[in-house]
Amino acid sequence: MPEHNEHELDTQRDILQQYYHTVRAQSVRYCSPLEIEDYVIQTMADASPPKWHLAHTSWFFETFILQAYLDGYQRFHPDYDALFNSYYVTHGDPYPRPRRGLLSRPTVKEVMRYRIHVDTQMARLLRRADERHWRDIVRLTLLGVNHEQQHQELLLTDIKYNFYQNPMRPAYRDYQTVPSQSAQPLQWREFPGGVFDVGHNGADFAYDNEGPSHKVYINPFRLASRLVSNAEYAAFIDDGGYRQPELWYAEAWAMLNAEQWRAPLYWERQDGQWLHFTLEGMRAVEPDAPVYHVSQYEADAYARWAGKRLPSEFEWEVAAEQQEIAGNLRRDNLLRPLSAGAAADSPEAEQQDRQKQPLHQIYGDVWEWTASPYAAYPGYKPAGGSIGEYNGKFMSGQTVLRGGSFATPADHIRPSYRNFFYPKDRWQFSGIRLADEV
Repeated sequence: MPEHNEHELDTQRDILQQYYHTVRAQSVRYCSPLEIEDYVIQTMADASPPKWHLAHTSWFFETFILQAYLDGYQRFHPDYDALFNSYYVTHGDPYPRPRRGLLSRPTVKEVMRYRIHVDTQMARLLRRADERHWRDIVRLTLLGVNHEQQHQELLLTDIKYNFYQNPMRPAYRDYQTVPSQSAQPLQWREFPGGVFDVGHNGADFAYDNEGPSHKVYINPFRLASRLVSNAEYAAFIDDGGYRQPELWYAEAWAMLNAEQWRAPLYWERQDGQWLHFTLEGMRAVEPDAPVYHVSQYEADAYARWAGKRLPSEFEWEVAAEQQEIAGNLRRDNLLRPLSAGAAADSPEAEQQDRQKQPLHQIYGDVWEWTASPYAAYPGYKPAGGSIGEYNGKFMSGQTVLRGGSFATPADHIRPSYRNFFYPKDRWQFSGIRLADEV
């Protein structure tokens, strides 16, 4: 191999290894406020124990990279292959998801040893792998790192849900004071119709469900300049929004009544005031901050009540392509959504073409529900082998969210990123942006 190519390969090794270790260290750091008892509990089937997240992300690297490409690699523990397999049924027989909280062993200490072992062996592989396998190792390592970043956000959503089941309402961390801002008036940004390219199209990392890039026709539309606020959502509650069946899909109305929803998840009414549980404990609901922890059912009902609708995922993407990837993301360490007051339009901006004015909070703060079902793009083909189960097998009955949240790492989000959950799910950091026809 020519010398300059050797140098280039060494540079790639260093960059990839640094990226790997940076993200891996962040997962452990996210757990640093926890006590040992917090690592093990699971309070619903959808929320995994923190210990399981730390082990599963290590299992991913061990299973799909180390065993395939590191000569002579032996599993850290033979039983971990089933215990920490999430849903890869073509690989083996995963331990049942609802029972993850029943496992006191392996201990947290043993899981941390597992992580160190995997990290050590990954460092060996990234130093030694020859050019013959390098492209596949890079592809899978980047997938594993991005997979771990997804689990970092899940760590926070699951810790929050687990803590909320405790009547003591423990806080994940102390309250961080942020200067309060009044929400700017909701305005509308108009976008022309036409044929647009959507989906990921480039050499940078993206999940397979973000492609192939393809063309879609979109009618002229407009989007709200900011997210729906707590005060606006409280008005929906006060107007009987949860008691008006005409606002809800039949399935949503059945869910609302079965689960007795009367407000977003974590909201509680005390002495005539709305409080909600946050990662910083019970706090008064901030009127101007974005509402979050609502299901797609609730987001759609609110939009109907407001005389608007939710955007399609392609409307959202076309609008977001014109925006800088900036906002209240995980790097800011705020751990709650903030009002769009600080980004309010200037008088000069009012005179601009509405299409050129910014969309506030388009990235970060809260994930934005769309009206689009999670489905394959034209020409989509899942990867071969067990990795093909990563995204494609879930393209049924789920709904797309866009834009990231305050818990999303800044380097993990892009205009084409498609998150997806069931429309009933509320424990994610999910909120509402309205759309309308022009």
